[in-house]
Amino acid sequence: MIKPLAEPLRQARIESVALSLREDIGDGDITAALIPAGKETTGQVITRQPAVIAGKAWVDEVFRQVDPTVTLNWKVADGESAQPNQVLFTCKGKARSLLTSERAALNWLQTLSGVATRCSQYAHLVEHTSVKLLDTRKTLPGLRLAQKYAVTCGGCYNHRLGLYDAFLIKENHIAACGSIALAVAAARKLAPGRPVEVETENLDELNQALAAQADIIMLDEFSLSDMRTAVVLAKGVSKLEASGGINEKTLVAVAETGVDYISIGTLTKDLTAIDLSMRLSELV
Repeated sequence: MIKPLAEPLRQARIESVALSLREDIGDGDITAALIPAGKETTGQVITRQPAVIAGKAWVDEVFRQVDPTVTLNWKVADGESAQPNQVLFTCKGKARSLLTSERAALNWLQTLSGVATRCSQYAHLVEHTSVKLLDTRKTLPGLRLAQKYAVTCGGCYNHRLGLYDAFLIKENHIAACGSIALAVAAARKLAPGRPVEVETENLDELNQALAAQADIIMLDEFSLSDMRTAVVLAKGVSKLEASGGINEKTLVAVAETGVDYISIGTLTKDLTAIDLSMRLSELV
């Protein structure tokens, strides 16, 4: 599928971190100003629960923008698992800088690690199959690329990044174009080489999408029986993506039908942040 490119991801990270600092600091951290400017300290960040870590570069960017003299020493890498009370990183520098950076840095780390942790849990459920679990465009506003990066840290995969990099032809597009065949043909002409996916709601529409040679066919709320039939019909022609209300209880059964992909909005839209804590040493 499609992964965020390094440079757009870096630019998005710089901009989103700057926004998170502006909304938190405003025109100055008045509480940190109570501490003498020359005081220095060290700190460590721990997780209070099991987690798959994601967001290291966002944390680094927070401290870089607040005070580039702060030094960080990471004990885990993105994609690695951490256990309760495990130290994720240590920091050293001006006490004001550490305290001003703390909330923004932990917000990024707890949010992206929450995405990675959920993805890891889902991926583990279907690791006995060959299916790939995909995210969707149901992301938190402004955090699209960051969340999609975190998805990959948790062992899942990215669907299209937005409306610009792949076609997903749905019911309204088909109606406007006149048919599935006409919609696929128009897509091939408009942007040759871009992936073309067609959403179908029944086996008749599936056969139309197969005849049009769509790259990927989405099976929207198909029954398990119809999914298995679709796998047989599509073999060697198109890849299949199951979608529509799939959750932890139904995931394994869907994966075992033999579909190539399963898209799950909850990987990004219903995240639970990881409980993290920063502990500072005595000021010097």
